Amino acid sequence: MEAITSFKDLPFFFSVFVFVYLLGYLYVFRRWSPASRPLASSCLISLLHGVSAVYLASRALLSDPNRGFSSPNTQSQNSVLDFSSAYFLADLLHLAVFPSPAGGDGLFAAHHAAVLFVFLTCRYLVAHGACALLALLIVAEATSACQNSWTLADARGPDAPLAVSLHRFVTVPFYASYSVCRCVLAPMLIVKMTWFYVSGGADDVIPRWVWVSWTVVIVVAVSVSVLWIRNLWVLFFKEKRNSKIAKKIQ
Repeated sequence: MEAITSFKDLPFFFSVFVFVYLLGYLYVFRRWSPASRPLASSCLISLLHGVSAVYLASRALLSDPNRGFSSPNTQSQNSVLDFSSAYFLADLLHLAVFPSPAGGDGLFAAHHAAVLFVFLTCRYLVAHGACALLALLIVAEATSACQNSWTLADARGPDAPLAVSLHRFVTVPFYASYSVCRCVLAPMLIVKMTWFYVSGGADDVIPRWVWVSWTVVIVVAVSVSVLWIRNLWVLFFKEKRNSKIAKKIQ
């Protein structure tokens, strides 16, 4: 992990994500439809961020013997915060340049901006509390590979049999793992973190307005995720029921 500390600058990581995005848009997905290429390229950098962030954040936490909800950030932890911040900045640029025809970009942009506020204040303002945020980052990005595979397969469209099969194959594992992470593990971690802060455990190093704002952002983000996966499950079972009904009619 220490090898990455020399590349901790936010502009460097941002340039890496922009490069990967352009690589996807101009080369990897060049044969995809104009409407799906931007989304696919966004998924590509999301996949890079998610898989890398889980590994890097885990290494950064395990290498810190003094880790805690109010412990000072280590160099490795700051590097991961820079890495993740760069991804959200790059994806915000994607949302600005390629607005989705289906809408909903405002919600994603607000989410990215809020997460950026949390990461950047932790990294550059208080320099404490990265352990709590990186633990949440691991939980949030643990399903990244499955989620982005699901999204890419859906974006490819029904004209690609392999994509249709992949989408069908990963749907249940994605929904299940996402439900466990966002509906069980994340709330448990949030409650533990919030109780620590409310009890005054970080008042000497993290101003109250900072950890309160972190808590609000995190709770809202997780709540939206819970509603989203709930709606997906409802749609999934509705389609299953309609499919059984159609088979009986035939």
